[in-house]
Amino acid sequence: MATIKTDLSVTLNRGEDRRLLAGHQWVFSNELKNVDTKIPAGAICTVLSSEGKTMGAGFFNPHSLIAVRMISRGQHLPEEDFVEKRIAEAFTMRKSIGLENYGRMVFSEADFLPGLVVDRYGDLLIAEILTAGMDAQKERVLDALGETFNPKGILLKNDNEYRRLEGLKTVVEHVGEIPAEAIAMEGNLKYSFAPENSQKTGFYYDQRDNREFLTPYFKGRNVLDLYCYVGGFAIKAAECGAAAAWGIDSSEKAVEFATKNAELNGVADKVRFQREDAERMLAALRKGNLPVQADMVILDPPNLVKSRKNLVAALKLYSHLNETAVRGLPKGGLLATATCSHHVGREEFVGMLKTACAHSGRDVRMVELRGQAKDHPVLMSMSETEYLHFALLEVR
Repeated sequence: MATIKTDLSVTLNRGEDRRLLAGHQWVFSNELKNVDTKIPAGAICTVLSSEGKTMGAGFFNPHSLIAVRMISRGQHLPEEDFVEKRIAEAFTMRKSIGLENYGRMVFSEADFLPGLVVDRYGDLLIAEILTAGMDAQKERVLDALGETFNPKGILLKNDNEYRRLEGLKTVVEHVGEIPAEAIAMEGNLKYSFAPENSQKTGFYYDQRDNREFLTPYFKGRNVLDLYCYVGGFAIKAAECGAAAAWGIDSSEKAVEFATKNAELNGVADKVRFQREDAERMLAALRKGNLPVQADMVILDPPNLVKSRKNLVAALKLYSHLNETAVRGLPKGGLLATATCSHHVGREEFVGMLKTACAHSGRDVRMVELRGQAKDHPVLMSMSETEYLHFALLEVR
């Protein structure tokens, strides 16, 4: 297959080639000598060093802070069928870890397809196209997904506000049959959700391995699952022998599906879901005002760091939530806690937990520090692909 031909190029400022040489896939607008606004958003451009050396090629967007998203490195330009090949390669990797029918099939830059996210739910694919470059390749993406997975339907949930930063419209599109409800499978557990009205791409497969990791810790515990969504952790806790489990979410629809999922998995007598504010529940836990004392808390809040500029404020909120949970747990209690923003690095996550524990006045041990599930691979040259951090803490 022939390589892509392009007469378009952008040039780096002097000294701005180090990250690309190390394998990072982004070029910021202030790293370029000039940003040619005449080049259409999503066009493929060659990236040149300040000395004129070819550094690779990428999707160019003159309207975005991330001006180039690389799709090849060095002298070699990508082949014309790179979209099809990389989707097939991503699926091969998922099959190699036993996640053929349920899981994340494509994870953006980590699968060398910047801006494309695809989750599979049996015969249904839910995809997000987040960048102008990938949006320009949409028809090829859809053809490749059809060829590789042969789904009955593809739901393009292109309603993420991130698209506006790329100058793209937000829209939801149907290709084929889209069911009113879909099922996510984890082991022998089933989680029902509404594809069109779900959060992001439907279900949080990224916590799969962490739910499994907690299996022995749930037994005999009273588990409080905050920000429970459709019941992932709480239902797993009930299945694994928790004495009782409660799931809390601010979304009425999420609570409805979580309750339905408890029945679907035969644990409705062991777990209860209710619509409530998580911070209010944590305050009640700390004051000892809950009807039953929880001795295990799951704290998996949504992304609180929408941009780097609000990182400090978000870390303070994360710290407050974790401190309150630690204060409320009895001796021997467990806190499973997470962050899900690429703006929060591993060191910042651990630092936040140290601050929270210090302010709590309690002695706390870290049992284990973990990350995202294996179908959300981390590109070693790009820390932004490592976005989920997870820790299990024991209060003494």
